[in-house]
Amino acid sequence: MKRIGILHPGEMGISLAAAGIHAGHQVYWLSEGRSDKTRARAEKYGLIEINSLSRFCQTCEVIISICPPAAAEEAARSVSEAGFRGLYVDANAISPQRAMKIGEMLEATGIAFVDGGVIGGPAWRPKETWLYLSGERTDEIAACFSNGPLETKIIGTEIGRASALKMCYAAYTKGTTALLAAVLATAEALGVREELYQQWDRDEQDFSEQVNRRVARVTAKAWRFEGEMKEIASTFGEAGLPEGFHLAAAEIYQRTANFKDANETPLLDDVIQALLS
Repeated sequence: MKRIGILHPGEMGISLAAAGIHAGHQVYWLSEGRSDKTRARAEKYGLIEINSLSRFCQTCEVIISICPPAAAEEAARSVSEAGFRGLYVDANAISPQRAMKIGEMLEATGIAFVDGGVIGGPAWRPKETWLYLSGERTDEIAACFSNGPLETKIIGTEIGRASALKMCYAAYTKGTTALLAAVLATAEALGVREELYQQWDRDEQDFSEQVNRRVARVTAKAWRFEGEMKEIASTFGEAGLPEGFHLAAAEIYQRTANFKDANETPLLDDVIQALLS
C-alpha cells in the first residue's frame, strides 16, 4: 500500500484518486486554499485531508499533479520547496519540453520524476481513460492503479514521451472542436449557417447536430483548454511545424471561457455570440 497525494482533485483528479483507492492505496488531498467543490469531491470519495503543504509532502510517497497547464511548474516547484523527496508524477496537459524542464528541476533536488499524459475523460469506466507514462520508475505508478478503471501504459524511459503523445492526440480532438466552433461563428457572421448545415448533412447524416452538441458542450472546459492549446502550439513549434493553428484555437477557447461555471450546457446561439463579440 502506498500513500498517494493528488494535486488537485478536480473532475479528472478525483477519478484518479478513486482508482488509487480502489487498488488499495491511501490517497490524500491538500485542502489548503481549495474550494468547497473540491472539498465535496474529496469527502465523497474518501480522500484523507491534509491542510498544510509541508505535512502533505512529508506524508505522501507519491504525488500526482493534475492541474491546469499554466500551474504545472508552480505545483512542482512548491512541493520541491516544501521538502518532498518521493516520486512525483506530472499528469498535466503540457508540452514535452515543459515536462523535461520540470523533471530536471525536481531531479536536481532529489525527487524522482515520471512524465504522464491522460487521454480520455474522468476514469470511471474501464477501457475509456488511459494514463500514458514515461520515465525510469513508471512501473511503480502503473501499479498504483492496478485492477481499477484507469488504464495505464508505459511507453518508454524518456521523459517527454507521454506528454508528446498527449499533445499530438489533443491537437486533433480539441483542436478540431475549436476549428468547428470558428466555422460556425464565421458562417453565422456571413449569413450562411443554415446552408452550411444542409451541405454538411448531405455529406454525412446528422453531422450538423453533432457539431452543434460538440461546440456547445466544450464550453464547460474552454477555460482549461486555452492553456492546453498553447502547450500544443509550443510542441508543434519545437518540432519545426507552424504554431498558428493551435494559438488560434487557444483564442477560440478564451472567448468561451466565461461559460465555465454555467449550471447547464449553454445555448449554441449564446456560444456563437461569445465567439463573435
